Amino acid sequence: MRTGYLWPRWIFLRGLGLIFFSAFYSLAHEIHGLIGERGILPATSYLSDVSTQLGSVRFWYAPTLLWIGAGDHALTALIAAGLIASLLLTLNVWPRAAVIACTVVFMSCVAALQDFSSYQSDGMLLEAGFISAFLAPGGVRPGLGAMTPPSRWSLFMLQWEWFRIYFESGVVKLASGDRHWRDLTAMDDYYQNGPLPTWLGWYVQHLPHWYHAGTVIITLGVELVLVWALFLPRKFRIACAAVVSALQVGIITTANYAFLNYLVLLLGVLLLDDDIFARATLRVPDVAPPARWRVWQYVEMGVLGFVFYATIVAFFNEVSSSPLSLPARVLAPFRIANAYGLFATMTEQRYEIEFQGSNDGTTWTPYPFRYKPQDIHERPGIYAPYQPRFEWNLWFASLGPWQQSPWVISAQQRIVDGSPGVMRLFRSDPFHGTPPALTRTVLWQYWFTDADTRHRTGAWWRREELGVFTGVVGSPHARP
Repeated sequence: MRTGYLWPRWIFLRGLGLIFFSAFYSLAHEIHGLIGERGILPATSYLSDVSTQLGSVRFWYAPTLLWIGAGDHALTALIAAGLIASLLLTLNVWPRAAVIACTVVFMSCVAALQDFSSYQSDGMLLEAGFISAFLAPGGVRPGLGAMTPPSRWSLFMLQWEWFRIYFESGVVKLASGDRHWRDLTAMDDYYQNGPLPTWLGWYVQHLPHWYHAGTVIITLGVELVLVWALFLPRKFRIACAAVVSALQVGIITTANYAFLNYLVLLLGVLLLDDDIFARATLRVPDVAPPARWRVWQYVEMGVLGFVFYATIVAFFNEVSSSPLSLPARVLAPFRIANAYGLFATMTEQRYEIEFQGSNDGTTWTPYPFRYKPQDIHERPGIYAPYQPRFEWNLWFASLGPWQQSPWVISAQQRIVDGSPGVMRLFRSDPFHGTPPALTRTVLWQYWFTDADTRHRTGAWWRREELGVFTGVVGSPHARP
């Protein structure tokens, strides 16, 4: 008997391994600066506070292996384990065990990253990883896994995640009341105002309004209408997969949203079936799989059914204390049954927070970022799926007063303390290893230049200084 989703599952799991690898690779460069012993928000202090306040409930509130130890060596070991597990998953070695390890390690990181893990993309990856533990074939080198084809429940739950990412995002766009989605101006400044624009986004930004209005209509049409093709006959589902894949490729090339769009693109592969790949001359084995253990079937149905119910409750009744929402509350710390809603409101301006250091309080020298707009002549890059969490968080912090992001003050303090991990978050150290006596942050507003300005000056950006964002933080060893 020919199974229907061997190739889509194989591609999905290989891609999922690469996405996990990108997540761990990004953290390998930043985790010590973010939550290390001398990081901005040390995990040791955070877990100690959680333990003091919650006692034995702490393991549920913060599900992380770092309870064993959260120092720099433990963080290094955790990321190393994640990188190895993601490579094994990519290479199709022990795929079920590898995807479980990836999910547990990534959850351990997310649970301790505090302000640096407040992204929907983290929940998307954890949910996909958890469900994939039921989707993945067993064995050391299972190949296509013809003897253990994808179960209907696990396949549906991943397709359900794909559907919810789109549909719930469409719903919140209209429910938010943001006028930009209603008057079709949501995309007019989208390409310059996102966290990390790309150089292709600069070109698209300058297209006429009718184009941007058209993309709003297409986006809402895809998210609210087209994705229902998942539940229609095969030919509609495959056509839908082609359209949404093109949409995701367009987003990937014009904005850096880390691994988010790669994951959504990959989930779309599960709308296809083996017949598509058979027509591309890929062999699909005709193997009659052995019967699954009935106990395992019941466990899978029970666990994924519980998650399915929790995903519905999370969207419709997220903050309720009703007994009906108990499953969503139970699973909330694990982030495997999430409510999604991307771009409910559109950012109208682009602000950037710049760290500056000084030894005399008069001359201030900026710390150069690795990825964020700063030098107006530097071309915006394409970095995804790499995720610089430090710079992402600065974009969110710039949208409100500093009191909403007190970690910025902590970062300033780490700079004057000379934290090596925090200094590696920047492109270079303008003080060459000797920390400045004082630090401050300054707020800038940025815009893309027009075509004429870029042709004359080579500048991709223009900017205007708006003033000091936070106060001055000084070293306790600073000279008077």
